[in-house]
Amino acid sequence: MASVTSLTASVHQRLASALSATLPETAAADPLLRRSDRADFQANGILALAKKAKANPRELAAQVVGHVVTGDVIEDIEVSGPGFLNITVTDRAITENLAARVADPEGRLGVPYAEHPGTTVIDYAQPNVAKEMHVGHLRSAVIGDSVVQLLEFTGENVVRRHHIGDWGTQFGMLIQYLDEHPHELDHKASEVSGEEAMSNLDRLYKAARKLFDSDEEFKTRARRRVVDLQAGDPHTVAMWQKFVDESKIYFFSVFEKLDMEVRDPDIVGESGYNDMLAETCRLLEESGVAVRSEGALCVFFDDVKGPDGNPVPLIVQKSDGGYGYAATDLSAIRDRVFNLKANTLLYVVDARQSLHFKMVFETARRAGWLNDDVTAYQLAFGTVLGKDGKPFKTREGETVRLVDLLDEAIDRASAVVREKAQDLSEEEIAEQGAQVGIGAVKYADLSTSANRDYKFDLDQMVSLNGDTSVYLQYAYARIQSILRKAGETRPAAHPELELTEAERALGLHVDAFAETVREAAAEYAPHKLAAYLYQLASLYTSFYDKCPVLKAGTPQQVENRLFLCDVTARTLHQGMALLGIRTPERL
Repeated sequence: MASVTSLTASVHQRLASALSATLPETAAADPLLRRSDRADFQANGILALAKKAKANPRELAAQVVGHVVTGDVIEDIEVSGPGFLNITVTDRAITENLAARVADPEGRLGVPYAEHPGTTVIDYAQPNVAKEMHVGHLRSAVIGDSVVQLLEFTGENVVRRHHIGDWGTQFGMLIQYLDEHPHELDHKASEVSGEEAMSNLDRLYKAARKLFDSDEEFKTRARRRVVDLQAGDPHTVAMWQKFVDESKIYFFSVFEKLDMEVRDPDIVGESGYNDMLAETCRLLEESGVAVRSEGALCVFFDDVKGPDGNPVPLIVQKSDGGYGYAATDLSAIRDRVFNLKANTLLYVVDARQSLHFKMVFETARRAGWLNDDVTAYQLAFGTVLGKDGKPFKTREGETVRLVDLLDEAIDRASAVVREKAQDLSEEEIAEQGAQVGIGAVKYADLSTSANRDYKFDLDQMVSLNGDTSVYLQYAYARIQSILRKAGETRPAAHPELELTEAERALGLHVDAFAETVREAAAEYAPHKLAAYLYQLASLYTSFYDKCPVLKAGTPQQVENRLFLCDVTARTLHQGMALLGIRTPERL
């Protein structure tokens, strides 16, 4: 199993041992170690321990210092202020730890697997059949994909679920129209692109809606067709399946443009739980979790009331016998818990649906489907805003099509790549333009805490300056250029060398990669990894400006600085991959 003890962990271990030797009764005490701008690390835990032991904190700190073993990892430790400890680590320890990360036989840079991995079902990227994806679909897809990468990398068993909207009354109208106008979709799915397929569906939907609104006889036939669909009529289901297949062509084309892997078996839409709906309602009603109210099956909550002060229930089954979203979502929970054996259910869904999921989760808890061993969590995300700070719309006030937005990002990025390109072919510019453009869109999203809104500003996103993916990609490409120019001289760690301030800062930050990945995965927080990577690129830029690499003073120093470049590049590459962003070798 790949794992390298970080410098933070090594220092923590030594301080904990010194604390235990000083105060044996505090064997499990936390020294509260953190990075510091006054030294490499600072420990703040002695203040609380001194208060508990009724001791003078500075005197206690001095006793602890006396028990700290220095030389191999810790170079210097001193008492500061009322009882803080400032710790400096050895240059040798920094270089040796980085060398151990590079030598990791699994190529994981020493990132450990989770100690107790479980099974997480993650529900993300939920487009609707027969509808074009718009900017509102972007965040669920991008955030969800990054969380999948993080969890899988740390050893979690991840089951992906794309809960697409593929059921409901509109399908009766669409199916009936297609049945009466079969030539409207007489091509083979393999003959058209994704966007053409959705264009066909969009045209079909508008024609069906026009007829539905103007022809009472067609409206009656369409409503009968809904009943046929729900009853499983073979011909109707076959027509519906054709619709779903057309939409999937389009979904896959958009996800491919987003550089995301979406597999067909992972797409389990609303229709996938139809056979469970009646039993879900029966179980809830028999257990008393849900009750009949005015003919509908409802779940009530003490803390959910409408403007009039009356309780607002979660309606599981409508008074006419139809099922709503709640019945489908609750059935999905049953499937994920009892069939997929999930420990965690994670929903990457718009924050505006928070009340719905709060009620659904509480209902599932009351029913016993969720408990201390099986938890559900909504990773709620904010809204994509335009430069004006309002929800992102076209000039005509329409919702922005996701494909248009991605195409524009690629065009802008391609222009930046072309401007900077040196001996790149048009094919390479196009490939890198796509990687830079899509990376820019993803990074702008992922560098913001999911629950916050963010402004969609393409000019800023594709900038080489500031907190952008282009800045990170450029740092990576710059390193690759240096490694190519080094020719026969290869990166090699030299622990015996003293490090400059810029080298130390870079090395200490690289060493924190494993802890950052673990934290980002545990908290479903890709933005923490994005912040780490931006700081890494910034520290590398400072190192590059202050420390000549190929023209360093000695051959050993050249090799060691190439080694620092190499481990930085590997960390950038792996970190960006966990965000779903590619790192071109040249820019």
